[in-house]
Amino acid sequence: EWTLDYKDLYKNPLMTGEGKKKINKLSKKYNLSIPSLTGDCFMQAPFWKSKNSEEENQLKKDLISILENCNQVGIKFIVIPLVDEGRTDNLKEEQLLISFLKEIEDKIYNLDLKILFESDFNPRDLEKFISKFNDDLFGINYDTGNSASLDYDFKEEKCYFKYVKNIHIKDRKKKSNTVRLGNGNWKYRKFFEYIKKSKYSGNFILQTARCGKKNHVKEILLNKEFFEKNYFV
Repeated sequence: EWTLDYKDLYKNPLMTGEGKKKINKLSKKYNLSIPSLTGDCFMQAPFWKSKNSEEENQLKKDLISILENCNQVGIKFIVIPLVDEGRTDNLKEEQLLISFLKEIEDKIYNLDLKILFESDFNPRDLEKFISKFNDDLFGINYDTGNSASLDYDFKEEKCYFKYVKNIHIKDRKKKSNTVRLGNGNWKYRKFFEYIKKSKYSGNFILQTARCGKKNHVKEILLNKEFFEKNYFV
């Protein structure tokens, strides 16, 4: 999964001609694909919270540009985080977000993309929110860490799970930081049990805790091992 920040947005390899050529070349060489993008840029600079119309229009143009560039490297899922600075705090912001995304539905369709929302809404509010969209073009990115931190009951979250197209695997302490898988509040056994029964066929993205100055590869492998040990049983 590609991550895109707003800082130096147009210097990111995804957003340059040479960068995209290299991404496609390396993807072919190593038989890799990039199925999804986490748009942290949308959270860092959300157009639905713009201070003025000029800023709003520029951020909307940025979003369109990101969609077009994603299409050129084979990315299918665009994750828009409605958390932290990207959270919709009132009805006006929510309506602005919804109206623009509906306005560009043809663009999303023609680029063969899906917009996925990651949010910290409670389960019923999230179900209500996602039902306002065309489910052929929009869906949900489920983040196990968000749910663990907020102590949401997975039984209640099932109400919107038919919309889930992508899953971020992480663990967090209740109302606290991300930790190594298995060390937080994530009820992974119940989660995996349900996922297998539901025949979910989307991706799992390891978005696990960073390890400071320690060995990053070792940390990733530890989390990968935990996932495989508990999922493939």
